[in-house]
Amino acid sequence: MNRFDRITAILIQLQSKKVVKAQDIATRFGISLRTVYRDIRSLEEAGIPLYGEAGIGYSLVEGYRLPPVMFTPNEAVAFITAEKLMGKFTDASLQQHYTEAMYKIKAVLRGNEKDLLENLENQIIVDEKVSNDNAPGNTLDILLKAIADKKAINLTYRAAGNEQDSNRLLEPIGIFHENNHWYTIGYCHLRETYRQFRIDRVVAITLTNISQEERSSLQEYRKYKEQVKATLNLHKVVIRITSKTIALYLQDQKHYYGFVSEIVTDEYIEMTFLTEYLEGLSRWYMMFADHAEVTEPESFKDRVSELLEKYLQKIELPKNLLT
Repeated sequence: MNRFDRITAILIQLQSKKVVKAQDIATRFGISLRTVYRDIRSLEEAGIPLYGEAGIGYSLVEGYRLPPVMFTPNEAVAFITAEKLMGKFTDASLQQHYTEAMYKIKAVLRGNEKDLLENLENQIIVDEKVSNDNAPGNTLDILLKAIADKKAINLTYRAAGNEQDSNRLLEPIGIFHENNHWYTIGYCHLRETYRQFRIDRVVAITLTNISQEERSSLQEYRKYKEQVKATLNLHKVVIRITSKTIALYLQDQKHYYGFVSEIVTDEYIEMTFLTEYLEGLSRWYMMFADHAEVTEPESFKDRVSELLEKYLQKIELPKNLLT
């Protein structure tokens, strides 16, 4: 960062809080305290109304604003909440960009709004995600740049169950978050068609200067996929859950397995699923099978029975426990 950009960034940081310590500025930019004092003096000489107190820090005169933007207290709370969520749902690069943007947002808040944010900042906690995500920390950042600039990327990818990486030239058309994972969709030159890639399985990624051809948008592609899915021979499965307490724990997960509707009575909750993958649904069903029954189809009951029999064989219990 050159000196002009640094001094501008320091001014924004000074506007983000009532009092900013010189050491905080030095730590943020990796500079010495002497350099901080020199940069502060440059701001004063430029007519910026600030004052400093030894052992406390620097403050701007109340009412001084660089950008002509104001936010309401509710909007300020929304920003600090979003900042916490960014650490959970994005990679390191995007999180850093958002943190820098937050300095600019805080810079234009009034004094009482800054106090509000400081009081709330340590009272909002989003637990860190537990993940085996080994993707480069700037994967989402590069994907967004490629999409915005309509450039292709070189992607090294390891699909689930594979021990070998594959190298792809990809023209990404969008990203989306689903089932606790980020995905990108793009035209894959290796397969000569559109492919979907899970971000945490990316091994390496680089932006190229290769321009994308005219492609469908992400919305158009997903609409097409929904139309294709509607033509598939989906399996209808009806599960009756006899414990409403257990059913409460299934409300989020059921959507991963093709849930379409449910009937609620005083005695049970009956859920209907349409799915391509009976295997995944049957294994999920086994998690709460002692509080549920399969209404249809028989093939689903048979698959669950097979899985239970294999389980009993593993733990060496008699098969008559199935009856």
